Amino acid sequence: MEACIKALDEQTDEATKQMLQAVVNRKRKFKKYKQNHLMTVNACLIISMMFLLYIYFFIAKPYSYSFFSMFSVFVNSSVNFVCLVLSISMYGYMIVLKKKKDKAEKEFHALRCEIIDKSKHLWKKDSSWNSRHKVFEMMKKNFDINLYHENK
Repeated sequence: MEACIKALDEQTDEATKQMLQAVVNRKRKFKKYKQNHLMTVNACLIISMMFLLYIYFFIAKPYSYSFFSMFSVFVNSSVNFVCLVLSISMYGYMIVLKKKKDKAEKEFHALRCEIIDKSKHLWKKDSSWNSRHKVFEMMKKNFDINLYHENK
C-alpha cells in the first residue's frame, strides 16, 4: 500500500484505504497500457511507412511498366514477405493493446465512480465527512485521480 494512503488519519477506515489503493493500481495499469499502445502505434506507423517507401522506390518505380513484373519482384524476395508480416502483426498487436487499454480505462473509471458514489457511506461520521476533502486533495495531488466529480 502507498505510504500516503497508509498515513491517512483514523477517520478513514481500512476498507476505504484498500479501495483508494485499488483505484491507484487501476490508474497505473491504465497508464501502462496507454503508453504501450502509443508506442506500438508509432512503431507500426514507422515500419509501415518505411516498407511502403521501400516498395515505391525499389519495386513500383523501376517496374512500373507491368503489374506482373512488380508482383514477381515483390514475391521473389523473402524480405518483402517478412516486412509485410511484421507490419500486419504490429497492426494486430496495436489493436490488442487498444482493447486492453480501453478495458483498463473502464475498470479505473468504474472504480473511481464507485468511490464517488459511496463516499456518503465511506465517511459516515460528520467529522470524517468534513475531512474527506483532505483525502480527495491527496489523491488528486499525489496520483492525479479526481474524486470530486464523476466526469473524466
